[in-house]
Amino acid sequence: MSTTTPRQPTHAVAVAVASLLVAVLAVLLAPRGGSGEDGGVSIAETPHWRPVAHLTPQQNWMNDPNGLVYVDGRYHVFYQHNPHGNDWGNMSWGHSSSTDLVRWKEHPVALPATREEEAFSGSVVYDRENRSGLGTAENPPLVAVYTSVFKEGSGHEPGTQAQSVAWSTDRGETWQRHTGNPVLSLDPPSRHFRDPKVTWYPQGGYWVLTTVVADDHVVKLYRSDDLLHWDFLSDFRADAPEGVLWEMPELVQVPVEGQPGRREWVMLLSVNPGGVAGGSGMRYFTGTFDGTTFEASDERSTGPTPDEQTWLDHGPDFYAATSVSHAPGERPVVIGWMSNWAYAADVPTAPWRGSMAIPRELVLHRTPTGLVLGNHPAAPVERAVGGPEQALARVDVDGRRELAPLDREGAYWVGATLRPGDAATAAVQLFGRGGREGARVSYDRTAGELVVQRAGSGPAAFTDRFGTRYRVPVPLEDGRVRLDVLVDRGSVEVFAHGGRTSVTTLALPEAGTTGLALLSDGGASTFEDVSVRAFGS
Repeated sequence: MSTTTPRQPTHAVAVAVASLLVAVLAVLLAPRGGSGEDGGVSIAETPHWRPVAHLTPQQNWMNDPNGLVYVDGRYHVFYQHNPHGNDWGNMSWGHSSSTDLVRWKEHPVALPATREEEAFSGSVVYDRENRSGLGTAENPPLVAVYTSVFKEGSGHEPGTQAQSVAWSTDRGETWQRHTGNPVLSLDPPSRHFRDPKVTWYPQGGYWVLTTVVADDHVVKLYRSDDLLHWDFLSDFRADAPEGVLWEMPELVQVPVEGQPGRREWVMLLSVNPGGVAGGSGMRYFTGTFDGTTFEASDERSTGPTPDEQTWLDHGPDFYAATSVSHAPGERPVVIGWMSNWAYAADVPTAPWRGSMAIPRELVLHRTPTGLVLGNHPAAPVERAVGGPEQALARVDVDGRRELAPLDREGAYWVGATLRPGDAATAAVQLFGRGGREGARVSYDRTAGELVVQRAGSGPAAFTDRFGTRYRVPVPLEDGRVRLDVLVDRGSVEVFAHGGRTSVTTLALPEAGTTGLALLSDGGASTFEDVSVRAFGS
């Protein structure tokens, strides 16, 4: 899963009562219309923030993605979910599926919390050869390995965590818990042993499981031939400040761009707090894996502070990303939770809270300073982009140039190659209306940094932890920087230089703020190959 129980605000009772009243009003007053792959009903008190192109539940709480698996032409996403409310709790596995990673069908809860346990994060694999014996040769099972968090009366110390198994023989519609659970535990038991991710290791012909002891800053590796019996392999450690929790580890092979057939091992790891943008975030380590031990090989990734570490995304709202098992293509497809534990419990959406970032492909880029893990929208997502609503080959800007406002509120792509020239900053402004300031995606030429500012895009006052501006070094290439920005009703995802750098932020604009503008401050800038395209509609 997971995470530890998030901070509970001191005004929890008032918030709960207000949320209940808002939810009731939403049911009575909100417009009803088709939403999702199968035309389900969308009911929301904040419809102008309901994502168009991102996975979110129709109602109630969502956080980390769990078992992501591709089978029979369909992507399945299970996720941490509270079926009974809009706050963290009653942790269960929600379930949605899609054929294109854009339009989603919501299914019944897959693994509900029970009297004995809550179901924290984990992973799902397609046991094609029925090695587990939980299906048949004709009907192999989907097998989930998940974290059990035990309750009173379970026969285990309440609050302790261990790894358990469930399986499905109807492609994820219904699940059975294994009678031999848990299948993996620590001695003595731990309250922070969680988040199992199963990866097939083809060189050895067995599964490898990565999991964490979150408060001890250790990733533990195990192997299995049948997904039910696990043998310890090794531990992986790196510097981490006191008070930081490690979560959602994954060992994955990633191709190197421009080197066909070349793949390197990468360890993904989520941390909370200690993220590069504050609150939670995602680190990664490049290295080697010999079937037993993972060793980080890049000193840039192992330092004790965020500035001395390598990050998958440089914004505040990308966490717990994990790959889709058995996904087609050479590049791993990952999906991450688009929020931050610093303020997730306070985000003012109802009757849902939480969404996933756009699915992304991973690729390693070779740079003068070493390998950099990049990410950009997955191929099926890119195919969902419509034709250009606006296209400009070249625009010279000294001050402000308005683009035609969008004729609807929804999701869209903005792409542009920025040549800052002698300007101090060149920017794309989002969520504008009548000249009012909205969010900005800009390049600071003097600092050599990409800057994403969500201040002005909507209400930041719901918490003082909802930061406003995020900066990351991005060098110009031949005097240019390419920016591709996915804008949805409540979020902004920025990909620079084809995804070598990404910044993901929630942004909560006022209704009707659909204006776009190109800006240049302190001199003239040139914007090339400018396009605005509809997405996910």
